[in-house]
Amino acid sequence: MYSSAAPYKNQHYSELKRNCINKKKLFEDPEFPATNASIFFRKPPPGVVVWKRPGEITNEPHLFVEGISSHDLNQGVVGNCWFVAACACLALKPNLWKRVITDWKEQEWDPKHPESYAGIFHFQFWIFGEWVDVVIDDRLPTINGELIYCHSKTRNEFWSALLEKAYAKLSGCYESLEGGNTGDAVVDFSGAVVEAINLEEGGYYRDQQKQDQLFEDLLKVYDRGGIISCSIKVCTAEPHEIEFKMANGLVKGHAYSVTAVKKVRLGHGLLAYFRNETIPLIRMRNPWGKIEWKGAWSDSSEEWTKVGDTERHNLGITVEDDGEFWMSFADWCKFFTDTDICRLMNTSVISTHKTWHEAVHFGSWTKHAEPLLNRCGGCANHKQTFLQNPQYLFDIKKDTEDALISLQQRDMKIHRREGQGENLSIGFGIYKVELNRKYRMHDILTQQCVATSTYINARTVFMRCTLRQGRYVIIPTTFKPQTLGDYMIRVFTDVESGCRELTEDKPRVRCWSSFLGYPQAVTHVYIHGAEGLQNQDRTGGADPYVIISCEGHSVQSTVKKDTLQPEFTTSGIFYRKKPRQPITVEVWNSNAVKDEFMGQVVLPGLENDTTQPQRLRLKKAGQTSEDMPGSIDLKIVTSTQLTAM
Repeated sequence: MYSSAAPYKNQHYSELKRNCINKKKLFEDPEFPATNASIFFRKPPPGVVVWKRPGEITNEPHLFVEGISSHDLNQGVVGNCWFVAACACLALKPNLWKRVITDWKEQEWDPKHPESYAGIFHFQFWIFGEWVDVVIDDRLPTINGELIYCHSKTRNEFWSALLEKAYAKLSGCYESLEGGNTGDAVVDFSGAVVEAINLEEGGYYRDQQKQDQLFEDLLKVYDRGGIISCSIKVCTAEPHEIEFKMANGLVKGHAYSVTAVKKVRLGHGLLAYFRNETIPLIRMRNPWGKIEWKGAWSDSSEEWTKVGDTERHNLGITVEDDGEFWMSFADWCKFFTDTDICRLMNTSVISTHKTWHEAVHFGSWTKHAEPLLNRCGGCANHKQTFLQNPQYLFDIKKDTEDALISLQQRDMKIHRREGQGENLSIGFGIYKVELNRKYRMHDILTQQCVATSTYINARTVFMRCTLRQGRYVIIPTTFKPQTLGDYMIRVFTDVESGCRELTEDKPRVRCWSSFLGYPQAVTHVYIHGAEGLQNQDRTGGADPYVIISCEGHSVQSTVKKDTLQPEFTTSGIFYRKKPRQPITVEVWNSNAVKDEFMGQVVLPGLENDTTQPQRLRLKKAGQTSEDMPGSIDLKIVTSTQLTAM
């Protein structure tokens, strides 16, 4: 995450600043000029705009005045409360803002050395998988001498206004920042993974168990340096309610930054410690720097009398209209409809906290007339083309393991000027596949879809799921076929997953294939389970597993503990050079000293054999056809077309 940053538009800050100082002139950015084109493309601001440098607005400009704080920020006339809320979150995290506001000490105005000022600043953002260094000049748009966009409460503090200008440059102009997602901005500040949760649809207010679990998740995210924001959705039929103040003090269609998540101790004195009674509270900040929640646990509410003076002091309770306020978590779940949770994923080798293994891949949904080369097949509703999408294979190596998957498309705000700034509707499915799959899927036979994300026109789609040991394929798609775009997919697992893109459709023809042979058929074998197996231990059970073997290759299921009716749900795929050589399925009992043979079936695996599920009696090994206790349920499909499955 902390690699060097690539210069945006090939503008090198140090070189540009040095040239300006040598020429004794202030920097004027040709890539983001002080013109109307940098401000708007459709809706001009309310007044005559004059671009001014900070020194023309105040006598003593500074990047920071008395440090950096979430209270520094006020929203301007553009509807970018989402960005201001993200900045407020950023201000609370020194390890993040020092990366975004890079070289902040060197960039600060130095009244002792005015000759070092060149009117140039730079900021760094994590854009589509890499850190980018964005250079700007310090000319800021004003009306009647006042900054019209994001600005600080303190008139001579400019970090937020300059940061916003750099972000507007990335987006094409200031107007392109109107209407966005706080989580997306936080990702651009940090490289975090964002999860969007719909509190309303999830019914968190009505489900105490879900509410308690969400609070614990948010507490963990906050304590580990993550960033949280929230908002109240506006009905599309009532756009006039955007930034509408409700009677309870909350504002619809407006982004808030979460500035604390706490279990607050109730009671006074020593009694409070002995009783150990707590209530889950959450603190937020309105980007306007005013207008607060008026209900329970608001600044001057009577609920605070239940909290001791020491606890109140530790929480920093202030009774002033500064835009920051507390709510009970239950009320938060009731009145807010959406929250963005940004996790800073710990991929460090040495850490006291949980660590993750990350795999990152970049790709594109591209169109091609040849079906095997087409990569824009749409979602699973489009069965004919779905498997033409990109495919990524990964392994879960523990018995069960959490996997976090984030699919992000390229930011579209820069295209708003041309009327093409809308996100694509994207999502993905996860399929449990054969244990030995190496090539792209071409048909869904017995492969199980274990999880499907939501499909939404958001920049990022996130899903957390718990998967059993095995091999899986992720298929990222647009909702409709023939939709083109770029994406980045990030996969986080407990253990290294070996995540890689499947690019080949079948085994390659090599120079030695004519001597060693080339596959003539492909066979998919799925073992559902077995029943009626013979007792293998004193408790009247067994620890069976299954092995599927073909031409010297095999796949083996996990051991199923203490059962005579195991469910294996195991499959293998075999590219067969000798199609007339049969496939063997063996059942064994796992034993500490020596594993015991429990029976087998031999499958011809010919193309004309039945493809329907079969139940076959287990046999002894060798030429004999003598039965053994138990039967096995399976399905086998063979084709001479190697891209059939």
